[in-house]
Amino acid sequence: MSEINVLNRGAKYAHASVGSLQQFEGKQFVKEATGATSCEISFGTLPSGASVPFFHSHKANEENYVILSGAGRFQVDDEVFDIAEGSVIRVAPGCDRNLRCTSAEPMLYLCIQAKANSLEGYTMTDAEVTERPSLL
Repeated sequence: MSEINVLNRGAKYAHASVGSLQQFEGKQFVKEATGATSCEISFGTLPSGASVPFFHSHKANEENYVILSGAGRFQVDDEVFDIAEGSVIRVAPGCDRNLRCTSAEPMLYLCIQAKANSLEGYTMTDAEVTERPSLL
């Protein structure tokens, strides 16, 4: 099982890492390490032929799965479809979901969980360009 390491923390940010994604194994939630207040993010891997050992649903949260490597099948209630590297799958609350790795290599995915219908402003509707000297 991979562990998350907190690398830097300030009053307005947290920087954590699960390490090399090519060597990542298991499931790792990052909310506690980063102190996130808007969503839960997790990294997960599935070996070839494996699936998550249970179906699950959420009462109020939707999940967005981003497939980073590998390929497989995804099931939402009674619908099943193929997924692969680059796939992004949004699953609404109140329905069962699961995924299986069908590729020879392990599947690596990111799951972002947040309250459904809570996103009000995003991208430039919530951002403003600011002026600051670069220290980079």
